[in-house]
Amino acid sequence: MRVTVVTAVALLTTALTAAAQTTPDFKGRWSGQWKTVVFGQNQHHPGPGSPADTPRIREIPFTLEIEGQDGRLLWGKSWSNAERKEPFAAMIGPDGKTIIGSDTDGSLLITIIGPDQLDACYTHSGLGPSQSIVASCGMLQRSTGRT
Repeated sequence: MRVTVVTAVALLTTALTAAAQTTPDFKGRWSGQWKTVVFGQNQHHPGPGSPADTPRIREIPFTLEIEGQDGRLLWGKSWSNAERKEPFAAMIGPDGKTIIGSDTDGSLLITIIGPDQLDACYTHSGLGPSQSIVASCGMLQRSTGRT
């Protein structure tokens, strides 16, 4: 019986260590073009209008800089204008294919397509100071020079 318990503990430890080691490194700069619908305006989507007006459709460049990673936890900055970077925190889901996160006023939902490609979406509600409503999605490609 004692040998069985020791064997089970050893196998579990090995499996957990292997699982921890299989989390890919996502650090680096990820960029791409996003299509966005905006009600109102904010610092990332300047323009006329209020949330009560007809929404605007925009295409914007978007960058996600993953500056740090601890296992499944990720953090860094995101921007559509380099002068207006926002911090974010995110986590790779238990399925190893989904990343969820938040910045100062919205949420990220990302699907991992490959080691250097992400399919990402961002939303924020009208509850923030700008009262704008935003939904935006696009592909992100990692720059070749990883950080």
